[in-house]
Amino acid sequence: MVRKLSTDLQPIEEIFPGWDTLTPDERRFIKNNTTTQQYKKNEIIQYEGDTPTHMMVLASGKAKVYKEGIGNQVQIIRMLKVGNPFSYRGIIANGTYNTTVAALEPSVVYQVRGDVFTTVLRHNNEFCYRFLEELACDLADSDTRSINLSQKHIRGRLAETLLLLKKNYGLEEDEATINIYLSREDLANMSNMTTSNAIRTLSSFVNEHVLAMDGRRLKIIDEEKLRKISRLG
Repeated sequence: MVRKLSTDLQPIEEIFPGWDTLTPDERRFIKNNTTTQQYKKNEIIQYEGDTPTHMMVLASGKAKVYKEGIGNQVQIIRMLKVGNPFSYRGIIANGTYNTTVAALEPSVVYQVRGDVFTTVLRHNNEFCYRFLEELACDLADSDTRSINLSQKHIRGRLAETLLLLKKNYGLEEDEATINIYLSREDLANMSNMTTSNAIRTLSSFVNEHVLAMDGRRLKIIDEEKLRKISRLG
């Protein structure tokens, strides 16, 4: 069911990856076969193992991409911001979703029919190359994160996560507070650690005047020191 959209929703042509590579006919083709779906906070957008039907683009809000491992342990793979495409890997590979995606706050998603997406991919080489670049960047980021999460100590992993959140979502008007409010559990799942370790490490960062905390609001006090902790692992 398509729900009423937010009035501040960005038009698809402003955020759809590779829109500038499409012909006028292809743009109409995509627009005519695109729907919009609103999701509540914590609502699942796609389930791991399901068969994909649509290529999606986050139109507003924030979302997390994660996998469940042994003992239902969750590992957050990446975070989505407005304009990020997702769900296309399964369509291209003719497989299933290999991750679950959930909204971190009220969000809106553009959904392009899978057959429409693949038709344009097959007929527009430049558009196809743009998505090859997306896949290549995702793979490179995944490789780097895998190495860091396996080789860095707890402090380095959490510092890296905080810097990644800052890079992805930016800062609030005070130019210090990270513009996303995550639970301690989500921070732990991004950093490959237990929630209790995440809480203790955040507290140590506060005591060292690297961070300031107000509930889920995290303010970076000493970014240079945070980068050093991340770099040294």
